[in-house]
Amino acid sequence: MSDRHAVDLMVKAAAPEGLVLEPGAGEGVLTFALAEAGARVVAYEVDPRLAARLAARTRGHPGIELVRGDFTRAREPREPFAVVGNIPYSITSRIVDWCLRASALTSATLLTQREYARKRSGDYGRWSLVTVESWPWFDWRLGDTIGRESFRPVPSVDSAILRIRRRPEPLVHGRRSYRELVELGFGGVGGSVRASLRRRYQGVDAALEAAGVARDTVVGHVHPDQWITLWGRLCR
Repeated sequence: MSDRHAVDLMVKAAAPEGLVLEPGAGEGVLTFALAEAGARVVAYEVDPRLAARLAARTRGHPGIELVRGDFTRAREPREPFAVVGNIPYSITSRIVDWCLRASALTSATLLTQREYARKRSGDYGRWSLVTVESWPWFDWRLGDTIGRESFRPVPSVDSAILRIRRRPEPLVHGRRSYRELVELGFGGVGGSVRASLRRRYQGVDAALEAAGVARDTVVGHVHPDQWITLWGRLCR
């Protein structure tokens, strides 16, 4: 990412403070911007050439620590932390999964392929299993689009900021029962969420009505908040 405006948009979205982990630090443009904003940055870079160059640039900097290695294999810090990064498209899902598993994570602000960010944030009017399954614990938001011209070399698609923020309090208190409900719903039996859920649960029609979900609704069109209502009706 070579465009300073794009960097500023990332920093503004992340509002960094305290400990920040940065996957794929590259040339360090975002790294220095995060440190300038007051964050303590632990920057991960797996490419030996880029890591060596960044090590030379950050040597002695009190707010930046460089780790030469794969972020997805990192051990999560014990203290609260955020993740901010212009991440490689090819490992987006692995980085997101790592973030969702990290118990001390407060937020993740990721620059991803725009299509991915739109899909995960429901911008297409459909919702994915990853988003719905994590919704009681994390809020997903689509941020600014950053055009391909902001990068060197220029990629074939635009990017967008995806913001994942841990909720102060979970929306449900039955992780296992909620996930079982959602996974069954996304099982695809019968073409509708109603058909899938009736295989295991009683009172599905009343629950769908309470959630404002039509009986013939396909699973991807059920809003995550409606899943919270379904869980409350079917699993408590």
